[in-house]
Formats: sequence, C-alpha cells, structure tokens
Amino acid sequence: MNRLLFDPNGEVCPDFTSAFYQTSRAPLVALNNTDEHAAVLLQAVWAATNAAQCIQWQTQLAADQVQAAEQQRLVDEAADQQLQVRRLVDAALDDEERKKNRLKHIPIPKRPHPSRATANILVSDFALRKLDKGHYVEIYYWTNKGLADARLTYRAAEDEGMVPNKTADGATTWMPAGATRPSTTVVPDSNLEAFEFSQAIPRLVASLTERGWDHDRVHMLAGFWGALMLHRYWAPCLAPGYPPAGWCLGHFHPR
Repeated sequence: MNRLLFDPNGEVCPDFTSAFYQTSRAPLVALNNTDEHAAVLLQAVWAATNAAQCIQWQTQLAADQVQAAEQQRLVDEAADQQLQVRRLVDAALDDEERKKNRLKHIPIPKRPHPSRATANILVSDFALRKLDKGHYVEIYYWTNKGLADARLTYRAAEDEGMVPNKTADGATTWMPAGATRPSTTVVPDSNLEAFEFSQAIPRLVASLTERGWDHDRVHMLAGFWGALMLHRYWAPCLAPGYPPAGWCLGHFHPR
C-alpha cells in the first residue's frame, strides 16, 4: 500500500455533473445509464475511496507514532549507555587522581566558625567604664596594642589594691585601682595609624552594643567611621610610612 502524503479528511467531493467530468461519465452512460445517474455513481466511488483513505491515514499516523516512540527509546537508551560509560571513565580517572595526589583530597572537617571576629577580646576596664558613662575614650584601647596592654594590666590586677567608687545612685562600690586610671601607653586618636584605626572600629562598635548604647547612636557612629574608611583620601593612609591617620582625617574637617 502506497503511503499517503496528504490528509484526505479535508478533501471535498468534486462536482461530477460538470462538463469537466463528461469524459469520466461517458463509460457509465454507455452502459445504459443516464448522465445524472453516471454522476451519482462517480460520487459514490469517490466517497468510498475517500473513506478508505481516511482510515489508511489514521492507521499511518498511529504507525508513525509507534515508530517515532521506538526511535526515541533507542536514542534515549544509547544516550543513557554513553552517560554510564562516561561516569565509569570519570570515576576511574578521579580514583586514579586521588591515588596520585592523596594530600590534595584529604577531607577537611567542618567545624563551627566564630560568630564574629571581636569575640573573646579583653578590653581595658577603664575604657569600658568610660563607655558606660558615655564619656570620651580613646580608640587606642580597641587596637591590637591596646588589647595587649589590657591583658598585661589584667594579669597584674591581683597585685593592686581596691579603691572606692561612687555610682550614679550614690552607692559606694570597690574596684581595682587600675580600672580608675588610663593606660600609660595610650595614643591619641590623631596619632593612630590608619591600619590601627581599621583594627579598632569593629571592636569598638561591638563594645558599644554590648554596653547597652542605643542602636541609633551605635548605627550613627558606625556609619560615620565607615564613611571615613571608604573615602577616597583613606586608601593612601594605609600605605607603609604614611603619616598617622589623624593627618588623613584632617581632609574630612569642614572648611
């Protein structure tokens, strides 16, 4: 059976009574049929042929779908086989690479990281008392040098005496004498190096939060200090041998 190239369902029966089909009607007329009867016979033949072709078309479509599904199955099966082969090859190469470079593939244990870089720092009691009272205190106390100085002071605190101190409500409390006097090595803010300033600010902001300062004040100070360190004049201050940060901060003074 020849394959149909077009869908016969959309075809329209010709007008076999027209003069164009007179030649087709002639053999039937010769068999003692009228011209009209011959046209009816031709229409019946056409209708039967069209119905058979419509059935053939549906069968052809179903066969095409089965064939396409089978071809797709074969393609998918081949692709899956290729994928499995590629995975086996990759696994073999990975295994060989791991054997050659064992140190590169040593597993690294997952451990919790610190919540913030300023955790577990020891700040001078004198500086913290200044924060509690809202008084000015040098940024030096939160630099690496200031923290080291606080550790030395803390170790020597057991050898110091206690001095009385009056709180805001008039009560008297006792505290180490070192907590009532500033560090002997304190550096004014104007003489801090730029990298020391950068070290201290995150720690100072954390201390302000921990000592109960209002969020708005902490946010304002953090924004101010952050703006200084992001300014275009700040980057040169980090260069070795450059003047202290105070010289750079002079660029920010209003004129």
